[in-house]
Amino acid sequence: MIIPYGRQDITEEDIESVIKVLRSDFLTQGSAVPIFENKLCEYTGSKYAIAVNSCTSALHIACLSLDLGPDDILWTSPISFVASANCAIYCGATVDFVDIDPSTALMSVGKLKEKLELARKEKKIPKIVILVHFSGQPCDMEEVYALSKQYGFRIIEDAAHAIGAKYQNEPVGNCHYSDITVFSFHPVKIITTGEGGVAMTNNSLYAEKMELYRSHGITRNPINMHKKIDAPWYYEQVDLGYNYRMTDIQAALGSSQLNRLDQYVSSRTRIASLYNDQFKDIPVDPLMQKSGRSSSHHLYVIKVIEGQKMRDKLYNGLYEKGIGVNLHYIPINQHPFFQQEKYKHKCSIGKKISLNNSNIFYTQALTLPLYPGLKTKQLQYIIQEIFRIFKNG
Repeated sequence: MIIPYGRQDITEEDIESVIKVLRSDFLTQGSAVPIFENKLCEYTGSKYAIAVNSCTSALHIACLSLDLGPDDILWTSPISFVASANCAIYCGATVDFVDIDPSTALMSVGKLKEKLELARKEKKIPKIVILVHFSGQPCDMEEVYALSKQYGFRIIEDAAHAIGAKYQNEPVGNCHYSDITVFSFHPVKIITTGEGGVAMTNNSLYAEKMELYRSHGITRNPINMHKKIDAPWYYEQVDLGYNYRMTDIQAALGSSQLNRLDQYVSSRTRIASLYNDQFKDIPVDPLMQKSGRSSSHHLYVIKVIEGQKMRDKLYNGLYEKGIGVNLHYIPINQHPFFQQEKYKHKCSIGKKISLNNSNIFYTQALTLPLYPGLKTKQLQYIIQEIFRIFKNG
């Protein structure tokens, strides 16, 4: 049986929460979603939560609420899942990438500043910068926020990996240094709703727009209607929206899981520390954890110093032994879709700025199993096999 790199943890309490909804009158559009949204606001300190059917949907409506359109530019990190860039394409905007800090795999503030200086000269300032909290560690939010004020761009935190993480001792998702934060509830993430996501914000206008976009652009709020018809059945479509709603079944599971979020993060942190202690004498570098923040440790990623040949040998050797390692991520810009001429170099600034750190990271990175249910014997087996492969060269 393969040890996966990540998996969900479902308890009897979770199952009972879902059964309760299944026996209720509302499987969707009932009270479970608002309850889950309120619990997320309480946990993060954010004013508004808009729960949706995936984090991809959350990214899309976040971009729409910030009025991203065909004449606009969005920047993000190439070391992320493709959804971090696709949300711009959905809006007809242009997407471009900012290189990472190789020690953390987070967007480099220095590279961002360098690119912004050139972009201002060429009048190609991005409307939105999406910061990806890779592996669960928050980006340099205060520094990027200062740049956003200087250059006039909006910030979305792609915190798909980072619910339960903290920045400056405050929960990620409070949007102190951003306009909107999104979380993912996919089964391999910290907590799950099966599939699902949420957008957090402190801005009432953004929240109102995102609520419209997740449900067909339809409103029952008289304030937003064009016609004044006093009838309980009346509603209006006032914008083009989507069917991005989360079901009550999903929300009930999410609410139950949220009760154990801190416990999950604590377990993940403990396992990450055990890995760190074992890897001091072999040629791998775990991602550096920066001061002033605590990771939720969605992923445990090592960089194999000897490069791609040894990384691939390690990947294949571990997989043959039933250890479900993974690779996060293929740089987004290297995917065939983004290599098309209509996207390739479309937004290049001056002489095309290098993504060298991201390209090298891709040849070295390896994700090891990390989840609360990972047993001590399994962890020891993983470490034993890593040492065996390095010993055999």
